[in-house]
Amino acid sequence: MIDFIYQDPYPILKDDTQYRKITSDFVKVEQFGEREVLTVDPKGLELLAEEALTDVSFMLRTTHLQKLRKILDDPEATDNDRFVAYNLLQNASVAAEGQLPSCQDTGTAIVMAKKGESIYTGVDDAEWLSRGIFNTYQKRNLRYSQIVPISMFEEKNSGSNLPAQIDIYAKKGTSYEFLFMAKGGGSANKTYLYQQTKSLLNEKSMDAFVRAKIKDLGTSACPPYHLALVIGGTSAEANLSAVKKASAGYYDHLPTSGNMAGQAFRDIEWEEKVQKICQESAIGAQFGGKYFTHDVRVIRLPRHAASCPVGLGVSCSADRNIKGKITKDGIFVEQLEVNPKQFLPETAPHLEAPVEIDLNMPMADILAKLTQYPIKTRLKLNGTVIVARDIAHAKIMEMLEAGKPMPEYFKNHPVYYAGPAKTPEGMASGSFGPTTAGRMDVYVDEFQKHGGSMIMLAKGNRTKQVTDACNKYGGFYLGSIGGPAAILAQDNILKVEVVDFEELGMEAVRKITVKDFPAFIITDDKGNDFFENL
Repeated sequence: MIDFIYQDPYPILKDDTQYRKITSDFVKVEQFGEREVLTVDPKGLELLAEEALTDVSFMLRTTHLQKLRKILDDPEATDNDRFVAYNLLQNASVAAEGQLPSCQDTGTAIVMAKKGESIYTGVDDAEWLSRGIFNTYQKRNLRYSQIVPISMFEEKNSGSNLPAQIDIYAKKGTSYEFLFMAKGGGSANKTYLYQQTKSLLNEKSMDAFVRAKIKDLGTSACPPYHLALVIGGTSAEANLSAVKKASAGYYDHLPTSGNMAGQAFRDIEWEEKVQKICQESAIGAQFGGKYFTHDVRVIRLPRHAASCPVGLGVSCSADRNIKGKITKDGIFVEQLEVNPKQFLPETAPHLEAPVEIDLNMPMADILAKLTQYPIKTRLKLNGTVIVARDIAHAKIMEMLEAGKPMPEYFKNHPVYYAGPAKTPEGMASGSFGPTTAGRMDVYVDEFQKHGGSMIMLAKGNRTKQVTDACNKYGGFYLGSIGGPAAILAQDNILKVEVVDFEELGMEAVRKITVKDFPAFIITDDKGNDFFENL
């Protein structure tokens, strides 16, 4: 016989978060018999959610920005690392002004809460948190990304960015604690579950596993990443939940060793090993280098004897995580950095001059210009670009399958995979960064066969079918920096107009005019691919 032991599964040892007070209103302590109860007016929940989602859409944590500056100061960082880090710091400075969100994919709103058993609201808390989220997306220049099913195959945009994901847990006490996230699709899609066995749990096997699986992440989720690797878990769901929270820094203050009751812990030694593996991968901050990750969190969990779930995930360069809390003293939200400009160096890092490409030339002439340069070449694009993403590509494929011609705009101009946020008053564009290229891979061969998609512009690595299609038809894939959507809108996009499928909203086909738009040659017309050469 052994004694009963209850262990908090995730014993967070401290919280050194700096909070700002929103208000003292909406909370009061009342006596119910011998118990003190904190009553919270549901309007306080609404206010907290609105403030948190507003702040996290435009500002970042100070620690995140410090890590970007570290890249600029590191003599071992490559020019590409520095180029990306500098752009991300510039982007953070623009976004902090509160008009252009840091990323055009303003995310799925996620709330994880721990509600003290002596908290009383008298309502469905998720409804009032959703009201606050709704307010933010209505009032701010954010994008509605939530697609709701009408039937198995028919979908529509909800027009509000609801529903949100809201998970509320019970705990002791009279405090209500929150973690809010705005999780973009690119980052969310790079969450992996691997069902492994006991055979993984040795030094040699774990090292080989990490080296292989790091490549699954690629660059489409906008590195440098905050990476989380979670080994074990009482279920697959518990494992992936821990991945998401660890990538958000929520488990930074776990213990660093385990015990017989099964507490979760951070393995600092393996964090350093995985960080080194990421650096040695040479993937870097999107276009080659040292800074594939800012940092790594490795969390070890208990497991069933027959199971060993392993989760891998990231928080991307739009590191949109923010804590909140409600106590007897009021309603609080984590203080994010209001002055990102302090982390910018006085002068931009020195880089070789980019090759300028006039996109208003005939397509054949643009292709003839691009073929003169090798992969990795940095470009500066000027002229007309067509914008289209998932649903527009699906509709054009339906047209081709029905025997209709490829639209002329797809043949005459490069296509940029993107979907903008709302446009602030007086500006030409809302935040308008690239989306993940890989989702359009299935269309490339057929589109290029019909003379479309000859030059593609997006973020992230692509499959061999794209390399093969470009080699076969003479096309190019150009990589854009994932992350700096605000600065692209402010400095590089001069005009935006809808040209097709207006009913699709964010997914409509647009024509944009760009100036000095930064890009790299990733895949060329000779069968070369940047990421294959790393």
